[in-house]
Amino acid sequence: MEVETVESLTPLLQQADQWGEVLLLLPLLVGLEAVLSADNAIALAAISRRLHDPARQRQALNLGLVLALVFRLALIALASYVLNFWPLQLLASAYLLWLCGRHLLGQDEAKDVEVEMSLSAQAPGSQPHDPGHPHHGASLGSIVATLALTDLAFSLDSVSAAVAVTDRLPLVMAGGVIGIIALRLTAELFLRWLEIFPHLETAGYLAVGLVGLRLLLRLLLPAVEVPEWALLLVVAALFAWGFSLRMAPAPLPEQGGGDA
Repeated sequence: MEVETVESLTPLLQQADQWGEVLLLLPLLVGLEAVLSADNAIALAAISRRLHDPARQRQALNLGLVLALVFRLALIALASYVLNFWPLQLLASAYLLWLCGRHLLGQDEAKDVEVEMSLSAQAPGSQPHDPGHPHHGASLGSIVATLALTDLAFSLDSVSAAVAVTDRLPLVMAGGVIGIIALRLTAELFLRWLEIFPHLETAGYLAVGLVGLRLLLRLLLPAVEVPEWALLLVVAALFAWGFSLRMAPAPLPEQGGGDA
């Protein structure tokens, strides 16, 4: 009787162990996503900032990250095939390096100025850097696509790390969904900080280039393993430099009225 009782309880005990593993691994996966997505968040904030209008920035982040979530879940579902597919890793590395180099060379700003001048010529009443202009700067569609592709390139790194922690697909997907939600909130926070700290945008793009170099190194020299702590130390140094200079608040307009 005792043996039968133990055997009948075995499935319940195994289920309890599984739930215990979920409760243990899910916070770990979420924390891993948060750490690995810090540079991703600032990159997404810097990309959406090209729209200049805060309402359109939020709209681009919402649409871009919904599309990014679809890409990320597909990447997790196909992780066993995709993560070992070297052409995708090469494309992701090249894209991140291109994104970093484009910013450092000032091509993003030059293109935005060109678009603004063209729109100003078509609508003489509009002024450059006028947030109220409905078609100001980069197009919403291009920014949404860039946001989704950037997160997909970053996801190769975070998904491979998550899969190394556990092979439970629903658990990794749950961590990915929570990671996207955290990424959306963090990106909006960085949007405000980018207006205050002038070095932060460049620091974010340098971190993007660093991730691209890491993917390329992993592809070309798989035997060379870069310590995780070294990468985090470099990213922390970049962020420290990004927050090192704070813009002074704009002076308040002088009140009129003098001696009569």
